[in-house]
Amino acid sequence: MFVLLVEDNSRISEFIVKGLESEEMTVVLAENGTDARRLLDDRKWDIILLDIMLPDIDGLELLQYARFRKVYTPILVISALGEPDDKVKALDYGADDYLSKPFHFTEMIARIHALTRRARMHYEQPVAEELRCADLCLNIDRHQVERGGQEISLTLQEFKLLRLLMENTDKVLSRAQILESVWGINFDTNTNVVDVYISYLRNKIDAGQEHKLIQTVKGRGYVIRTF
Repeated sequence: MFVLLVEDNSRISEFIVKGLESEEMTVVLAENGTDARRLLDDRKWDIILLDIMLPDIDGLELLQYARFRKVYTPILVISALGEPDDKVKALDYGADDYLSKPFHFTEMIARIHALTRRARMHYEQPVAEELRCADLCLNIDRHQVERGGQEISLTLQEFKLLRLLMENTDKVLSRAQILESVWGINFDTNTNVVDVYISYLRNKIDAGQEHKLIQTVKGRGYVIRTF
């Protein structure tokens, strides 16, 4: 497994590199954002471990850059910023998982394996280029959404959430299922991040429409229904 580690703290990076190499992983270290940005475009990485607080380019900028460049390699943020808002922001910018410092090495390894396993499953399965529900169309390759021929602009997390709903049309998804699939981490189940993003989607997808596609099933979760 090829790992790109972006970490400016030498004590932490030495600990991580030594541990990953003991797991028979090949690790390349970038100690600043400039070097990391150059290395991000190399598509050989199986996973990217990214610190947020870097001396030059902020880790969140690197996240946005990677996703803009269509780098879909799993990105695990490892940061001393551990507040829920910090996690939500990183995930919204394109991170696949978030691990707060200090952390247990075994947990990091488990998350790495989970992310790379999920990525392999995704690429092994045939993916439809377009998803449709009534007059709503989502184009996966172009990252484009239209309803009734009108283009709708979505953030990365909104797009991932809508894609999940449309891949499961008429199937009720629980908040826990949505958290795991879209955010890919073990969030506190009491968080309202799912409800917040459903609200964002409704404002963009259903506002002003006679037929509301995104529906709440009380006590169970959310579903997008045809009509």
